[in-house]
Amino acid sequence: MTGFLTRRRFLVGGTLGAGVLALGGCDALEQNEDVDAVLRSAEKLTMEAQRLLLGQGTLAREFSPADISPTFRVNGTQSPDSEEYAALHENGFANWRLKVDGLVNRPMEFSLADLRKLPSRTQITRHDCVEGWSAIGQWTGTPLGLILQAAEMKTEARFVVFHCADELEKTLDGSGVYYESIDLVDAFHPQTILAYAMNGEDLTVGHGAPLRLRVERQLGYKHAKYVMHIEIVDSFSGLWGGRGGFWEDRGYQWYAGI
Repeated sequence: MTGFLTRRRFLVGGTLGAGVLALGGCDALEQNEDVDAVLRSAEKLTMEAQRLLLGQGTLAREFSPADISPTFRVNGTQSPDSEEYAALHENGFANWRLKVDGLVNRPMEFSLADLRKLPSRTQITRHDCVEGWSAIGQWTGTPLGLILQAAEMKTEARFVVFHCADELEKTLDGSGVYYESIDLVDAFHPQTILAYAMNGEDLTVGHGAPLRLRVERQLGYKHAKYVMHIEIVDSFSGLWGGRGGFWEDRGYQWYAGI
Protein backbone atom coordinates (compact mmCIF):
# COMPACT_ATOMS: atom_id res chain seq x y z
CA MET A 1 0.00 0.00 0.00
CA THR A 2 2.27 2.71 -1.25
CA GLY A 3 2.83 5.09 -4.13
CA PHE A 4 2.98 3.60 -7.60
CA LEU A 5 6.41 2.83 -8.96
CA THR A 6 7.28 1.46 -12.38
CA ARG A 7 7.82 -2.22 -12.98
CA ARG A 8 11.57 -1.85 -13.43
CA ARG A 9 11.98 -0.87 -9.75
CA PHE A 10 10.69 -4.31 -8.73
CA LEU A 11 12.73 -6.60 -10.91
CA VAL A 12 15.02 -7.67 -8.12
CA GLY A 13 17.41 -10.12 -9.67
CA GLY A 14 18.01 -12.72 -6.94
CA THR A 15 19.62 -15.64 -8.69
CA LEU A 16 18.32 -14.37 -12.04
CA GLY A 17 20.53 -11.27 -11.93
CA ALA A 18 21.13 -9.06 -14.92
CA GLY A 19 19.10 -11.18 -17.32
CA VAL A 20 15.92 -10.14 -15.57
CA LEU A 21 17.03 -6.57 -14.98
CA ALA A 22 17.70 -6.15 -18.69
CA LEU A 23 13.99 -6.56 -19.35
CA GLY A 24 13.18 -3.74 -16.95
CA GLY A 25 14.45 -1.05 -19.30
CA CYS A 26 11.83 -1.82 -21.93
CA ASP A 27 9.09 0.53 -20.78
CA ALA A 28 7.77 0.72 -24.35
CA LEU A 29 6.94 -3.00 -24.08
CA GLU A 30 5.11 -2.62 -20.77
CA GLN A 31 1.81 -3.84 -22.21
CA ASN A 32 3.28 -6.63 -24.34
CA GLU A 33 1.79 -9.96 -23.23
CA ASP A 34 4.95 -11.88 -24.12
CA VAL A 35 7.06 -9.59 -21.96
CA ASP A 36 4.57 -9.87 -19.10
CA ALA A 37 4.72 -13.65 -19.34
CA VAL A 38 8.53 -13.58 -19.13
CA LEU A 39 8.41 -11.26 -16.13
CA ARG A 40 5.92 -13.47 -14.31
CA SER A 41 8.05 -16.52 -15.05
CA ALA A 42 11.16 -14.76 -13.73
CA GLU A 43 9.29 -13.72 -10.59
CA LYS A 44 8.21 -17.31 -9.98
CA LEU A 45 11.79 -18.52 -10.34
CA THR A 46 13.00 -15.81 -7.96
CA MET A 47 10.41 -16.87 -5.38
CA GLU A 48 11.34 -20.53 -5.67
CA ALA A 49 15.06 -19.76 -5.49
CA GLN A 50 14.63 -17.59 -2.41
CA ARG A 51 12.57 -20.21 -0.63
CA LEU A 52 15.08 -22.88 -1.54
CA LEU A 53 17.97 -20.83 -0.18
CA LEU A 54 16.24 -19.55 2.96
CA GLY A 55 13.91 -22.43 3.71
CA GLN A 56 10.15 -22.08 3.89
CA GLY A 57 10.08 -21.71 7.67
CA THR A 58 13.07 -19.39 8.10
CA LEU A 59 12.18 -16.44 10.30
CA ALA A 60 12.68 -12.81 9.42
CA ARG A 61 15.04 -11.10 11.83
CA GLU A 62 13.46 -10.03 15.10
CA PHE A 63 14.73 -7.15 17.23
CA SER A 64 14.72 -6.03 20.85
CA PRO A 65 12.43 -3.36 22.37
CA ALA A 66 15.39 -0.99 22.39
CA ASP A 67 15.47 -1.17 18.58
CA ILE A 68 11.89 0.04 18.06
CA SER A 69 11.89 3.12 15.84
CA PRO A 70 10.86 6.39 17.53
CA THR A 71 8.69 7.18 14.51
CA PHE A 72 7.01 4.80 12.11
CA ARG A 73 5.64 6.35 8.95
CA VAL A 74 2.16 5.50 7.74
CA ASN A 75 2.39 3.61 4.47
CA GLY A 76 -0.37 3.97 1.92
CA THR A 77 -3.84 5.09 2.92
CA GLN A 78 -4.14 7.41 5.91
CA SER A 79 -7.79 6.47 6.46
CA PRO A 80 -10.34 4.61 4.32
CA ASP A 81 -12.79 6.96 2.63
CA SER A 82 -16.03 5.10 3.19
CA GLU A 83 -19.12 5.65 5.30
CA GLU A 84 -19.05 2.01 6.44
CA TYR A 85 -15.53 2.32 7.80
CA ALA A 86 -16.29 5.69 9.42
CA ALA A 87 -19.25 4.15 11.26
CA LEU A 88 -17.18 1.20 12.46
CA HIS A 89 -14.43 3.52 13.68
CA GLU A 90 -16.86 5.80 15.48
CA ASN A 91 -18.17 2.80 17.43
CA GLY A 92 -14.68 1.62 18.38
CA PHE A 93 -14.97 -1.25 15.89
CA ALA A 94 -17.41 -3.02 18.23
CA ASN A 95 -19.54 -3.99 15.22
CA TRP A 96 -16.61 -4.93 13.00
CA ARG A 97 -16.41 -8.56 11.93
CA LEU A 98 -13.71 -10.42 10.01
CA LYS A 99 -15.38 -12.70 7.49
CA VAL A 100 -13.59 -15.87 6.37
CA ASP A 101 -15.03 -17.77 3.43
CA GLY A 102 -14.33 -19.09 -0.04
CA LEU A 103 -12.86 -22.59 -0.33
CA VAL A 104 -13.53 -23.55 3.28
CA ASN A 105 -15.78 -26.08 4.94
CA ARG A 106 -16.63 -23.73 7.80
CA PRO A 107 -17.23 -20.08 6.84
CA MET A 108 -16.60 -18.00 9.94
CA GLU A 109 -16.82 -14.52 11.42
CA PHE A 110 -14.63 -13.07 14.17
CA SER A 111 -15.02 -9.93 16.24
CA LEU A 112 -11.95 -8.19 17.63
CA ALA A 113 -12.80 -9.70 21.00
CA ASP A 114 -12.88 -13.16 19.42
CA LEU A 115 -9.42 -12.67 17.90
CA ARG A 116 -7.96 -11.41 21.17
CA LYS A 117 -9.12 -14.59 22.91
CA LEU A 118 -7.10 -16.75 20.52
CA PRO A 119 -3.39 -17.53 21.04
CA SER A 120 -1.34 -14.52 19.99
CA ARG A 121 2.16 -13.79 18.79
CA THR A 122 4.23 -10.66 19.45
CA GLN A 123 7.19 -9.89 17.22
CA ILE A 124 9.50 -6.92 16.70
CA THR A 125 10.39 -6.72 13.03
CA ARG A 126 11.51 -4.29 10.36
CA HIS A 127 9.05 -2.95 7.81
CA ASP A 128 10.72 -2.32 4.45
CA CYS A 129 8.84 -0.05 2.05
CA VAL A 130 9.43 -0.05 -1.70
CA GLU A 131 9.78 3.73 -1.46
CA GLY A 132 13.11 3.18 0.25
CA TRP A 133 12.39 3.70 3.95
CA SER A 134 12.24 1.20 6.78
CA ALA A 135 11.19 1.19 10.43
CA ILE A 136 11.13 -1.28 13.30
CA GLY A 137 7.91 -1.91 15.19
CA GLN A 138 6.35 -4.37 17.58
CA TRP A 139 3.29 -6.20 16.33
CA THR A 140 0.82 -8.38 18.24
CA GLY A 141 -1.88 -10.45 16.65
CA THR A 142 -3.40 -13.79 15.81
CA PRO A 143 -1.37 -16.23 13.70
CA LEU A 144 -3.15 -16.47 10.37
CA GLY A 145 -2.65 -20.23 10.32
CA LEU A 146 -4.95 -20.62 13.33
CA ILE A 147 -7.79 -18.90 11.49
CA LEU A 148 -7.28 -21.01 8.38
CA GLN A 149 -7.20 -24.22 10.40
CA ALA A 150 -10.42 -23.27 12.17
CA ALA A 151 -12.15 -22.61 8.84
CA GLU A 152 -11.01 -25.99 7.46
CA MET A 153 -9.73 -25.15 3.99
CA LYS A 154 -10.71 -27.39 1.11
CA THR A 155 -8.07 -29.41 -0.72
CA GLU A 156 -8.12 -27.16 -3.80
CA ALA A 157 -7.25 -24.04 -1.77
CA ARG A 158 -4.08 -22.29 -3.00
CA PHE A 159 -4.21 -18.61 -2.03
CA VAL A 160 -5.44 -16.40 0.79
CA VAL A 161 -6.98 -13.11 -0.39
CA PHE A 162 -7.38 -10.10 1.92
CA HIS A 163 -10.19 -7.71 1.01
CA CYS A 164 -9.75 -4.31 2.65
CA ALA A 165 -11.83 -1.26 3.53
CA ASP A 166 -9.85 1.33 1.57
CA GLU A 167 -10.34 2.43 -2.01
CA LEU A 168 -7.46 4.06 -3.83
CA GLU A 169 -9.36 4.72 -7.07
CA LYS A 170 -13.04 5.29 -7.71
CA THR A 171 -13.89 2.99 -10.58
CA LEU A 172 -17.11 1.52 -11.95
CA ASP A 173 -15.83 -2.05 -11.95
CA GLY A 174 -14.78 -2.08 -8.30
CA SER A 175 -11.08 -2.48 -9.06
CA GLY A 176 -10.19 0.47 -6.86
CA VAL A 177 -10.95 -1.53 -3.71
CA TYR A 178 -7.67 -2.57 -2.10
CA TYR A 179 -6.87 -6.25 -1.86
CA GLU A 180 -3.80 -8.44 -1.43
CA SER A 181 -2.97 -12.12 -1.44
CA ILE A 182 -0.36 -14.64 -0.36
CA ASP A 183 0.05 -18.36 -0.92
CA LEU A 184 -0.29 -21.05 1.71
CA VAL A 185 3.47 -21.22 2.36
CA ASP A 186 3.46 -17.64 3.62
CA ALA A 187 0.01 -17.98 5.17
CA PHE A 188 1.22 -20.69 7.56
CA HIS A 189 4.60 -19.09 8.25
CA PRO A 190 4.91 -18.54 12.04
CA GLN A 191 5.49 -14.79 11.64
CA THR A 192 2.43 -14.22 9.43
CA ILE A 193 -0.12 -12.69 11.78
CA LEU A 194 -3.29 -10.65 11.73
CA ALA A 195 -2.09 -7.77 13.88
CA TYR A 196 -4.44 -5.75 16.08
CA ALA A 197 -1.77 -3.98 18.15
CA MET A 198 1.41 -2.03 17.43
CA ASN A 199 4.01 -1.11 20.03
CA GLY A 200 1.72 -2.26 22.81
CA GLU A 201 -1.26 -0.15 21.73
CA ASP A 202 -4.32 -0.82 19.58
CA LEU A 203 -3.64 -0.13 15.92
CA THR A 204 -4.26 3.45 14.89
CA VAL A 205 -6.30 4.21 11.81
CA GLY A 206 -3.18 5.22 9.93
CA HIS A 207 -1.55 1.89 10.65
CA GLY A 208 -4.53 -0.20 9.60
CA ALA A 209 -7.07 -0.39 12.43
CA PRO A 210 -8.66 -2.59 13.39
CA LEU A 211 -6.66 -5.36 11.71
CA ARG A 212 -3.75 -5.62 9.30
CA LEU A 213 -1.69 -8.39 7.83
CA ARG A 214 1.96 -8.80 8.79
CA VAL A 215 3.84 -11.08 6.40
CA GLU A 216 7.35 -10.35 7.55
CA ARG A 217 9.39 -11.83 4.71
CA GLN A 218 7.82 -9.56 2.11
CA LEU A 219 7.89 -5.84 1.29
CA GLY A 220 5.50 -3.38 2.89
CA TYR A 221 2.85 -3.22 0.18
CA LYS A 222 2.00 -6.88 0.88
CA HIS A 223 1.05 -6.01 4.49
CA ALA A 224 -2.60 -5.25 3.79
CA LYS A 225 -4.30 -2.77 6.14
CA TYR A 226 -7.98 -2.44 7.14
CA VAL A 227 -8.65 -6.15 6.56
CA MET A 228 -12.38 -6.86 6.40
CA HIS A 229 -12.71 -10.18 4.64
CA ILE A 230 -10.47 -13.18 4.01
CA GLU A 231 -11.31 -15.31 0.99
CA ILE A 232 -9.67 -18.63 0.15
CA VAL A 233 -9.32 -19.23 -3.60
CA ASP A 234 -7.69 -21.59 -6.07
CA SER A 235 -6.72 -18.85 -8.55
CA PHE A 236 -6.87 -15.09 -9.12
CA SER A 237 -8.94 -15.37 -12.30
CA GLY A 238 -12.08 -13.92 -10.73
CA LEU A 239 -10.33 -11.03 -8.99
CA TRP A 240 -10.26 -7.78 -10.97
CA GLY A 241 -6.97 -7.72 -12.92
CA GLY A 242 -6.17 -11.34 -12.12
CA ARG A 243 -2.71 -10.66 -10.66
CA GLY A 244 -3.55 -11.14 -6.99
CA GLY A 245 -3.44 -7.61 -5.62
CA PHE A 246 -4.34 -3.97 -6.17
CA TRP A 247 -0.78 -2.94 -7.01
CA GLU A 248 0.01 -6.22 -8.75
CA ASP A 249 -2.84 -5.48 -11.16
CA ARG A 250 -0.96 -2.26 -11.91
CA GLY A 251 2.47 -3.80 -12.52
CA TYR A 252 3.96 -4.68 -9.13
CA GLN A 253 5.40 -8.11 -8.48
CA TRP A 254 3.07 -10.50 -6.72
CA TYR A 255 5.92 -12.08 -4.74
CA ALA A 256 7.80 -9.31 -2.94
CA GLY A 257 10.22 -11.38 -0.88
CA ILE A 258 13.09 -9.78 1.05
